Amino acid sequence: MKCRWALLLAGVVAMADAQTSNRFVGSSSADGAGDETPWRELQFEPPEFPKLDKLREFYVSAMATNKYFIDPATLTVGADGVVRYVLVVKTAGGATNVSYEGMLCKDRTWKLYATGHTGSGTWAKAPAASSVWRPIENIPVNRHHAALSHDLFCPLGNAIGSADEGRNALRLGKHPNAN
Repeated sequence: MKCRWALLLAGVVAMADAQTSNRFVGSSSADGAGDETPWRELQFEPPEFPKLDKLREFYVSAMATNKYFIDPATLTVGADGVVRYVLVVKTAGGATNVSYEGMLCKDRTWKLYATGHTGSGTWAKAPAASSVWRPIENIPVNRHHAALSHDLFCPLGNAIGSADEGRNALRLGKHPNAN
């Protein structure tokens, strides 16, 4: 009986290890022998500051008091698998928050790259402590990343294939493959 439990535990550990190893993609050897290289994030610059009259609102939840928008012109899908976009949040109190973010669908994480200054239309790079990959949590308060992931940019856990696919999902209000 102990042997069965040990085998079961070994199988669970192996599955967990396989799931965490998805941060490694590709093959670094010329013959494709299977040498895996670590995932690397691409370098990039923040896009042009969003035009507030071009924003596309997206649904977060019936409980949300803020309004959430994406600038479709800033939506990109990098070769590194990261979906990048400008998020604009208009609070119930009248404030407007602008951020440039990325979402890594395969890991269900998001990252803040820069914050925007609406008065000057400029970007400020996020401090290193704030610019880390964070889990996307589906919680009642501030569930906008979960809505973006599940409903628009990561249908079935996979990144959209192109910016146009994401813009179409925004236009429709939900990705056709989102469940």
